[in-house]
Parts: sequence; structure tokens; C-alpha cells
Amino acid sequence: MKLFAEPPFELAIGWRYILAKRRNHFISFISLISMLGIALGVAALIIVLSVMNGFQTELRGRILAVISHVQITGVDGEMSDWEKVARRASSAPGVVASAPYIQEQGMLSSGASVRGTLVRGIVPEFEDTVASFRPHMRVGTLDSLVPGAFSIVLGNELARALGVSVGDRITLIAPQGAVTPVGIVPRLKTFTVGGIFEVGMFESDSGLALIRLEDAQKLYRMDDRVSGVRLKLDDLFRAPAVARYLVHNLGIPAYISDWTRSHVNFFRAVQIEKNMMFIILSLIVAVAAFNIVSTLVMVVTDKRSDIAILRTLGANSKSIMTVFIVQGALIGVVGLVFGVILGVVGATNLDVIVPFIERVLGVSLWSREIYFISNLPSELQCGDVSIIAGVSFTLSLVATLYPSWSASRVNPAEALRYE
Repeated sequence: MKLFAEPPFELAIGWRYILAKRRNHFISFISLISMLGIALGVAALIIVLSVMNGFQTELRGRILAVISHVQITGVDGEMSDWEKVARRASSAPGVVASAPYIQEQGMLSSGASVRGTLVRGIVPEFEDTVASFRPHMRVGTLDSLVPGAFSIVLGNELARALGVSVGDRITLIAPQGAVTPVGIVPRLKTFTVGGIFEVGMFESDSGLALIRLEDAQKLYRMDDRVSGVRLKLDDLFRAPAVARYLVHNLGIPAYISDWTRSHVNFFRAVQIEKNMMFIILSLIVAVAAFNIVSTLVMVVTDKRSDIAILRTLGANSKSIMTVFIVQGALIGVVGLVFGVILGVVGATNLDVIVPFIERVLGVSLWSREIYFISNLPSELQCGDVSIIAGVSFTLSLVATLYPSWSASRVNPAEALRYE
């Protein structure tokens, strides 16, 4: 009794055609080009999509450094009992921290420079639990925000536009003014710059100023009220589900939003770019895969007599078709395997490959001053690799259908007439 069954003769013949030395070396050359094309296309897809995943993660991290996963805002922009709201929100599944905040418009003035800004009142020890400003502080510290000190922390671009640094004094103008006999007079307060942060998002670096919550309450005449509560979750991707849960279970009138809504345009743009890059680079794989068509057409022409002999020995049209499908599929699989290996190695070692290329060529491919990122980000995802492999194999398989069908239509009598 045989321990191992012999493989189907179609597979054996297809594999033999791959390994056999051909009289026509051009066919072998085209087969090799097809394999290399598929390998390079697959590797390019894996590396590019990994880089785009890395950018998406980097972008998400920078945005979530200044915003929270979920934000609860009072209906009229004010909330009187934020501790109660925070306790109820913390009972929601996945919520790990909460922090009160005040968010208002303001205008900063220093000398002849004036800039509009978004003013956020925070309590640093609470804010640390829902955001991550501290790792992005360039100078100064959040600890300078103490009640009554009227200290302010500015984004890097905002501080540059105002021409101020730590220790300088600036004037914050609140739009909520006081009514006087001569009209409404805006409220002004002098603040001392206590720190400067840089998260790498121009929107935040150029338009956000942080002050102490109690100082914001005094400046904007909010007594003990706040604008709302910011929440942090154990899984940021659960934010939409948690927001929906709070809408139905918070029990207090409020506006509830999550980070996927507040910056939906950023992530939608990145996703569209990723999809378009996948389609464009898939065309490279398609061109290489359809080189298999020309390879198999030439093989069929070269093997007409072999096909005729197989038909006379009893092989049917389906078996002949299977032989050449196997041959074309093996070309695609070999190229696919090498492409996946090359792509995975490249995507996981970009931090070594890019500096090496820069040293060899003597050029800078990645400028931190432009992108605010020291290294090219890369995040390899198994799902992307699986999709790329599946699409590439499918294209390779489709490319074999016409030549294989053509081989199955060979007439033995016609093929052997002049042999």
C-alpha cells in the first residue's frame, strides 16, 4: 500500500514544463520577467500600503494628542455639574478617564501682532489622562498652569506669529465684553507664557492656547461651570460605539461627538489615497500577471505536438487545460511568494533601508523639517498582505485561462500532420 498518493498527472506535467530546458530560451526569459514583475509589484504594494498605514497611525496619534476620544458638550455650551456627568460617563464600557474643559474663542495680542485663537481651559492633572501634551512640549511645562497665575501655553506656530517665548507677557481678549455707557467693551487679561508645544498638526500648533480652567472661568464669567467633559477609552476604535451608548444612557441633555467625526476629513482623505494607491499599484501586478498570457501562448505553440500526443493517449480537453493553468499558476505563485517576502522585509526595515539609501546617494529623502517626523512611518498589517496576495494570485490565475483554453482546442490530427 502506498503511503503517499501520486500527484495528478496534470500537476506533474505542468511542473515539469516549468523546470524543463526549452529550445526556445525566449520563452524562459519571458517567464522569468513575469515572475520578477509580479514579485516587484507585490513588494511595492506591501511597502506602500504599510507606509500609508504608518502615516495614518501617525496622523491619528498627533490628532489625539490634542483632542479626546469622546467629547461631551453642554447644550448651550455650558455644563454646571461636570463631576456628575463624568461619573455617569465613566460607567460606560471602555471609558478609562475623564477631564473637564472650557473651550472658547479669543484673540491674543503682543505688541503689534494680533492672532485669533481657540482658548482651552484645562486642569493639567486631569488633561494628562485624556490627551498627551506633555511629550510635545518644546519649552516650559503644563505645570505652569496654576490657579490665579494666569499663565498660558501656546502652540509653536502661534507663539512664532506673536513673536513671544516663555516668560513673555501677552494680552488675551475675550469676546464676551462688559456693557458700559459707551457700548460693549471686550474683556482683556494679561497672561504670562508658561510653555510652548508642537504636535506637528498646523491646525493645533497655530490656533490653540491652553490656560488654567479656573482662570478661564473667571475670564469668560462662567462661575463654576465648564463647557463639557472629555473622555479617554481603552480602545480608540470603539469611540463611535461608546458615543452612541452615551447618547441613549447618559440621561443628561448634551452634545456627544467622537474623534472620528471631528476629524473625519483627514482620515477619509488618507483612506481614499490608500485605496487609489492600491488600485494604481495593482495595475503593475496586472501587467506582470498578463505577461503570463504571452508566455503560455508561446508554450502552447511550442508544445502542440506534446498536446496532440497527450490527447491520443487519452487526455481530455479539461486535463490539457489544467496542465497549462497549473503552469501559469506556478509562475504566479513563485513571483507572489518572493514578492511577499521582499515586501514584508522591506516594510519592517524601512528605518534601516531609507538611511542606507540616503548615505549611498548622498541625498535626503526624508526631511524632518518638512514632515515633522524623524523616520518614515511603516505599519505592516496582515490583512493588507492577505488581500494583496489574494488579488495577485487571482490575476495570475485569470491570465492562464485563454492560453489554457486555446491548448485544449488543439486538434491532434492537425498538430501531428507534419511531425
